[in-house]
Amino acid sequence: MDKQVIRITTVVENRAGAPGLLEEWGLAFWIEAGSRRVLFDTGQGAALLHNARRLNVDLASADAVALSHGHYDHTGGLPDFFRVNDRARLYAHPAAFAPKYSRGPNGTAYYAGIPQSDDPKFAAALKQAVLTKGPTEVFPGLWLTGEIPRVTDFEDTGGAFFVDEDCRIPDTLPDDQAMFFDSPRGTIVLLGCAHAGPVNTLQYIRRFTGEKHIHAVMGGTHLVGASAERLDRTIEYLKQIGVERIAACHCTGPKAAARFAADFPEKCFSCAAGARQSI
Repeated sequence: MDKQVIRITTVVENRAGAPGLLEEWGLAFWIEAGSRRVLFDTGQGAALLHNARRLNVDLASADAVALSHGHYDHTGGLPDFFRVNDRARLYAHPAAFAPKYSRGPNGTAYYAGIPQSDDPKFAAALKQAVLTKGPTEVFPGLWLTGEIPRVTDFEDTGGAFFVDEDCRIPDTLPDDQAMFFDSPRGTIVLLGCAHAGPVNTLQYIRRFTGEKHIHAVMGGTHLVGASAERLDRTIEYLKQIGVERIAACHCTGPKAAARFAADFPEKCFSCAAGARQSI
């Protein structure tokens, strides 16, 4: 990608940062770079089209839609998206399409994967998806990591996620991936949920880019419920590599969000629905 200003709009997030927008547990980012348009994740589904209209985000102009992983709160808006845009290519790790289940607080199992739909446009998009098992360039300079190696000894990348309805076989979520691209100030990283761990993710991106400077990290960090040690070591790593801007949202959790705000008071910014960043 040429060194140009990139505009990122949060279309869906747990919180609404502007009047008239819907909140939902999920995430969706709209990226504009020159003539290119990409949607990264789609939220649960109820908020995508409504918020896009309110924010003057033209989903029909998207060249691509990319998935951070196959969970419902990042893929639920796919059927609606493909009803308004039948030309965008879908990018996802192959495991994103595998069965996914989770267990609620009361122990009840529920389906947690990509929504099922008989819409022919949606079915066609799934069949033609670009599979991103390894690093994949969506267009020049804008990349998806593909599968991220789990190398740290402190990031608990597990959870109540399973590949079977009986919830006996853990889902290690190999489909978890991030998006990254250059800006005039350094590399920008967008996280969906960072199930692979934010430190694992950033280390992998830095190795791939030849240790390029990470300017900004935005998105879900899945630090909700993280141990004190994991949170301390994550913050230590972000300081070590000199990340300049941080917008931790969605599955970060209030405790981790408070730590980010305390440790990076001049660097944190909001990415609630409606937030726009020009980087």
